Amino acid sequence: MRPLRSGERVILRALGLGFGIAAAILVLFYLAGPLFFLEGRRPFQINFAAAAILGLLVGLVVHRLARVRAMEAATAMALSAIPGMMVMAAVGSHFAVFFPALNPALDKVFGSLMLWFYAFALAGALWTARRS
Repeated sequence: MRPLRSGERVILRALGLGFGIAAAILVLFYLAGPLFFLEGRRPFQINFAAAAILGLLVGLVVHRLARVRAMEAATAMALSAIPGMMVMAAVGSHFAVFFPALNPALDKVFGSLMLWFYAFALAGALWTARRS
């Protein structure tokens, strides 16, 4: 078996990071979901602001987490987003199974939050890549 090339290692690290981010999100919502999905307009706005801030932070540091050059941040984030978005799509379609303590009608809000998170993560990674 031949050793992995540098580009292959980057891809595997980024994909692994994506699964790690997805696992962290699932644990967060499983443990703190009832506290996160509160009724009312203000908590709804706070949730989306928090998702945007967390996504942006992940995007700004993804090159460090994936151990790639800053100019490769966008590629690393895109590769990290792929497994995360695939997992979140599956979770969203079986929301009540994954989060029995939450109202099943929140699946749409969960999906929107995940898109919002990953969009800001990609934006942060693009900004990092442009600055380098």
